[in-house]
Amino acid sequence: MRFAFGFFIVVLTMSLASQSLAYKEVPVSNGGMIAGKIVLTGKEPPPLAFSLITNNNTEFCGRISTGTGWRLIDEFHVAPDGGLQNTVVFLEGIHQGKPFPETQPAQVVVEDCVFDPWLLVVRDPQPIHIKNMDPIIHDVQIYETAPFGAKVMLHRPLRLNPFHPKDVLKDHQHKPGEAMIDTIQFTQGRRTFFLECGFHPYMQAWGFAVNNPYYAVTDERGNFTLPDIPEGVYTLMAWHPGMAGFLDMKVVVIGKETMKVRMEFPEPRDRRMAHNTMSPTYRFGTRALEREGAVIDIQVTHENQSHQGKH
Repeated sequence: MRFAFGFFIVVLTMSLASQSLAYKEVPVSNGGMIAGKIVLTGKEPPPLAFSLITNNNTEFCGRISTGTGWRLIDEFHVAPDGGLQNTVVFLEGIHQGKPFPETQPAQVVVEDCVFDPWLLVVRDPQPIHIKNMDPIIHDVQIYETAPFGAKVMLHRPLRLNPFHPKDVLKDHQHKPGEAMIDTIQFTQGRRTFFLECGFHPYMQAWGFAVNNPYYAVTDERGNFTLPDIPEGVYTLMAWHPGMAGFLDMKVVVIGKETMKVRMEFPEPRDRRMAHNTMSPTYRFGTRALEREGAVIDIQVTHENQSHQGKH
């Protein structure tokens, strides 16, 4: 059993995919394994706080909220020992090996003004199906991102689910409607995308494109495994949507052996102050609006989020 510990942050131009040779699927015998943990050091950033009052469908989307006019989004799910969930770990420099799983459309479900899952791993290109379970209209915007600039990948309305009765939001039961069908396809070597709703900015999701099947998403303790790897020297990388760069380390894989690794993200610099404060005297808060005669009825029926709550 081999051990390797370390990390190195690199800010990439996201051109890894274009630099890689075409991947070839071949039988793998006596493959090795990489097993490891991704850790966030330092202080965990607070959840993002978005005002429900200043966006559409306040009462319906408030089903998941603090109950005081705010929706929280926690980008960082960190275990007590620092293990970081929702990190994509992948190999670069591997040109042949086990086959990809059978490609299926990437599935995104919209329910109670939430994109689920929050993190997708896709191929380039890959079909994507987005299904609206809500009795309200959403506006799907997907941007492929990179340090040298972002670009609109697609922008389409996610129409009202026709299986729900109109104007009966409080009694809403989720019923699947017809999916919006499109294709994830990157340009200029980009590999990440950001998905949001133009009507509800707290509806967010992220995606990353892989060029070989040696990838994993860390679990709730930050752990991952990459099995059936042909012997060789590769680059192991890790990416988390909340971080500004990648972790990078060289790995040597030996047949039938397990290399154990630990990679550490440093404490992130939090530049999101506009979304970190939930003031009860906020200009468009519930108290201010009620003084003007507006009635805001936010019933937290699905998830009651505290300031430290997880989303």
